[in-house]
Amino acid sequence: MKEPVLLQHRDERGVVALTLNRPQAFNALSEAMLAALAEAFDALAVDESVRAVVLGASGTAFCAGHDLKEMRAEPSFEYYQRLFALCSAVMLAIQRLPAPVIARVQGSCDRRGLPARRDVRSGDREPRRALRGQRRQRRAVRLGAGRGAVAQPAA
Repeated sequence: MKEPVLLQHRDERGVVALTLNRPQAFNALSEAMLAALAEAFDALAVDESVRAVVLGASGTAFCAGHDLKEMRAEPSFEYYQRLFALCSAVMLAIQRLPAPVIARVQGSCDRRGLPARRDVRSGDREPRRALRGQRRQRRAVRLGAGRGAVAQPAA
């Protein structure tokens, strides 16, 4: 049986953990991964019991970006348009989610994508990112303050 590309777990407080599950490919964003993320975020957006979402990953890397092997296998303009439209839909769904999204980043990640779309980032003290020099914004999240509550930016 094939492992799912996205794992989901909800605790009793309403915190949902989504785990990218393609460690052998450094959790690269394949079409299947993007479709699973879109489906999950769409469902979470209408679920009023969700108080926070933690986006993490299995393996040694958070996310390597797009799956280049998959992209090279179908080098057509139409395919790239469809793929990037799906990716854009996922990024917008994250930003529109009423609950705060926390990116639990470990190892390497492409910080232009999933980690950049979160309310809070946590994880390794020094995760290795593809781009350096972007301004960091940190926010403190108060899980007990109600749905979607975000405190003032932390110092």
